[in-house]
Amino acid sequence: MKLYNTLTQKKEEFKPLESKKVKMYVCGPTVYDHAHLGHARSAIVFDVLYRFLEFLGYEVTYVRNYTDIDDKIIKKAKEEGISYKEVAEKYIKSYEEDMKALNVKEPTYKPKVTEHIKDIIEFIQGLIEKGYAYEVDGDVYFEVSKFKDYGKLSKRSLEDMLAGARVEINKKKRNPLDFALWKKDKGFFQSPWGEGRPGWHIECSTMARKYLGDTIDIHGGGLDLIFPHHENEIAQSEALTGKPFSLYWVHNGFVMVNKEKMSKSLKNFWTIKDALKEYEPNILRYFLISVHYRSPIDFSKENLNQAKSSFEKIKNVYLDKSFEFLPLTKKNIQHPEDIKYIDYKSDFIKALEDDLNTPKALSIIFKVVDELNKLINYALSLRKRDEYLTNIYENYKKDLKILLEVLGFNLEEMEKLPKEVEEKLKDLAISLDFIEKDEIDKLSSKELLEKILNYRAKLRKERNFELADKIRKELENLGFVIKDLPQKTMYYFKG
Repeated sequence: MKLYNTLTQKKEEFKPLESKKVKMYVCGPTVYDHAHLGHARSAIVFDVLYRFLEFLGYEVTYVRNYTDIDDKIIKKAKEEGISYKEVAEKYIKSYEEDMKALNVKEPTYKPKVTEHIKDIIEFIQGLIEKGYAYEVDGDVYFEVSKFKDYGKLSKRSLEDMLAGARVEINKKKRNPLDFALWKKDKGFFQSPWGEGRPGWHIECSTMARKYLGDTIDIHGGGLDLIFPHHENEIAQSEALTGKPFSLYWVHNGFVMVNKEKMSKSLKNFWTIKDALKEYEPNILRYFLISVHYRSPIDFSKENLNQAKSSFEKIKNVYLDKSFEFLPLTKKNIQHPEDIKYIDYKSDFIKALEDDLNTPKALSIIFKVVDELNKLINYALSLRKRDEYLTNIYENYKKDLKILLEVLGFNLEEMEKLPKEVEEKLKDLAISLDFIEKDEIDKLSSKELLEKILNYRAKLRKERNFELADKIRKELENLGFVIKDLPQKTMYYFKG
């Protein structure tokens, strides 16, 4: 497997510190508002990497933090007339809801800054003792000039940074580029330097070290974090431990709106919650991985609709069970040469091993979709299937499920009925009056549908074909395909 390493600015073969074990840290959100599609992209990119590493057999320890104390959170708390803790709790809950909806796997650890103040203080004390940090009137700063490798991630020299710096005048600092490790602030946390709270950069260094050790395998985040956040993390961590902080630095590109980065400051963002009102979660995931993670992705309704159209081609064949409705013959049938099974899994794996090339991986999924469609149409033309065709079909269906799961698509969500269909199904059950309304509300759509079909089977046995046919027609109008076989009735939702 190869990953593009921002530190070396090239693709490198991925070799973790320990064989088959990966330690990965990704910077999570600062929780002062609802998350937008820019946050979703980072979460989904690293979710795919997490899933793929596990698929390859790695044991992954994945840490994604919450910054739950920050200037923006404090500002929001004052605006809303509540405590900063209440603001953080409100938006952590919101973010968790979004991640669940997008089928983002739970990281191994989700630490909060406020739960690690003691660890942060100890980290800062270590930097002071080693001569890399200094305290002035309750504030503590990291002395950038003491760390000789400062700028190695962002490829900036101290001279260039100073020349182009728009750093506000702070007489406490020895150098305008020195950054805060601890900020003097009343009403927060006690420290050897008085009341205050941690600076942003020290938080991630501390939590990464606590959960993953001095050196980690992968550190990830958005491109905007390269400087100053990740640059400062390297300086702090390597100054304290004398060891490399992260072997691989992986950064995802921005979600762009009219050639500008989607962000709260530009007020050009679309929250995940708003997006989910118009598009199902799998479509948002498809859109966000349809472009290589290092490239910018252009947000527009047109591009989202295109993603919807593409994903529905995958969904339709995944849900299609018409092949299974065909009678199974024991006779040998002569088939054309192009009706055969091709194992595309190795091509899919190669695509993701090449710096997580999700667009290429999606193109491999479409090859499986095309083969399945060809096979289904061929079998339908014969009006039967044999063992040879059935084996090919089952292999492709199994492969499609595996590949979709590696990319994090929610297969249960794919099988869910649209809300308007669910409501109409309930209306149909109520109109048939064979089941109590209270019971209808307790049933899942699948359970309710099967009860309706069982009721229809009962009507057919009683030779009430008129009502049975009416129910069938109602279900077909809702988008269901119904097939009455000798032993049972088969169905699937086509839409």
